[in-house]
Amino acid sequence: MATAPGQPIFYYDLGSPGCYLVAERIMSELPVVAEWEPVLAAQLGWEEPAPVPDELARAVAGQGLQVLRLPPTWPPDTEAAMLAATYAKQIGRAVAYSLAAFRQAFAGGRDLGDESSVLIAAAACEMHPTAVLKGIAMRSVAAALEQAGRRALAAGVRRLPAIQVGERVFEGAGAPERAAAALGRAIGSDGNREGP
Repeated sequence: MATAPGQPIFYYDLGSPGCYLVAERIMSELPVVAEWEPVLAAQLGWEEPAPVPDELARAVAGQGLQVLRLPPTWPPDTEAAMLAATYAKQIGRAVAYSLAAFRQAFAGGRDLGDESSVLIAAAACEMHPTAVLKGIAMRSVAAALEQAGRRALAAGVRRLPAIQVGERVFEGAGAPERAAAALGRAIGSDGNREGP
């Protein structure tokens, strides 16, 4: 699926609490819809530090999200969930599936390395379990996930969450606000559209 010209790209890993926090607010922060691009953090050579539960719980509460429940293992094994997210993207359900998976992990405390957690998230957005399991096993889906990682690296992404706006990459917790400011300037300077 090609990104529309000027469309921002949100790079994320489902095992990242930082990506979860950004995912829950990106649609309300950005003035345009972002493309959601699942990327394995390990492919970037980046590993998110273990979360500090109290700090993360405060951040979750500050966004008005459900009470934080961390998955039982750290770091989580998200490869199957990320393959499912890549498959979901191919069928137009990346956002719905990814939000459901994030919520399974960080509001439900479920291990995304467990196939049942992946299938529960898929069921929440009406993806049939048999289709999801077949999708996860497809070489083309694995290749698409790997290509997404290569594109992220080529764009300059070094850690997640990240949002790409044109040639610029904004990383970390404040990425949506910085990307929104950049998009606002771009929209405002476009003679065909008014600024926000």
